[in-house]
Amino acid sequence: MKSVAKKAPGSYSERVYRQIQAQGDLVSSFVRISETDLHILADRDVEHQARELVLQYRLQLESYIARQPAFLTALLPLPADDLAPPLVRDMLQAGIAAEVGPMAAVAGAVAEYVGRSLLLQGVKEVMVENGGDIYLSRKKDCTVAIFAGQSPLSNKVGVLIAGKDMPRGICTSSGTVGHSLSFGDADSVTVLASSTPLADAVATRLGNEVGRGQSGEGGIKRALAAARQFDGIDGVVVICGALMGAVGRVELVKL
Repeated sequence: MKSVAKKAPGSYSERVYRQIQAQGDLVSSFVRISETDLHILADRDVEHQARELVLQYRLQLESYIARQPAFLTALLPLPADDLAPPLVRDMLQAGIAAEVGPMAAVAGAVAEYVGRSLLLQGVKEVMVENGGDIYLSRKKDCTVAIFAGQSPLSNKVGVLIAGKDMPRGICTSSGTVGHSLSFGDADSVTVLASSTPLADAVATRLGNEVGRGQSGEGGIKRALAAARQFDGIDGVVVICGALMGAVGRVELVKL
């Protein structure tokens, strides 16, 4: 749904980073329906449940877009809509908070709603990854690797998420990797927040800051300075080439 005519590097289009992510004590499930492409780790196989949930939430989203076509293409925030489905309301609110269009939050919103629904259905631990945007709910500390395309730091550094801080959203936007619309030059902007839709929208917003007039160190500083204005964000990590910067409550881990 967040798309732009840009060819992704092979490593991204083949989801090679998932081979690293899949290691551990949880069971992998995959759900691919149209633009939605989920990798789920849970304490049991949840493929059937997750597929039904994706269909349910996509129907809500697509029905709303059919009634409100501007929702799909807006690059600026749209007004809140109390009559919209909860997933759509969260996307609208995330767009308002991050000063971007609501579709900037779609991957994070779907990841969180599927993950939360699985927990309500009896799953005890779950990670839902949707194009690099992650909803994570586990009972122990976890390290999430940062995939940053061709950067030499890609998959060499991660963020530690404490079990006591979960559930958490960990969302990454890139101006050099993938199909999401970005106007920046960052290899990755990773945002941590309790709300996955908000983390997704803010990652897009901050990714746009890198490259506006200056990239590299200057762009990183610009994005980190902008990050301080957003409420509800725990921390931000920006990677641009061989350079990295972070702000907020972030514990970086060398991988």
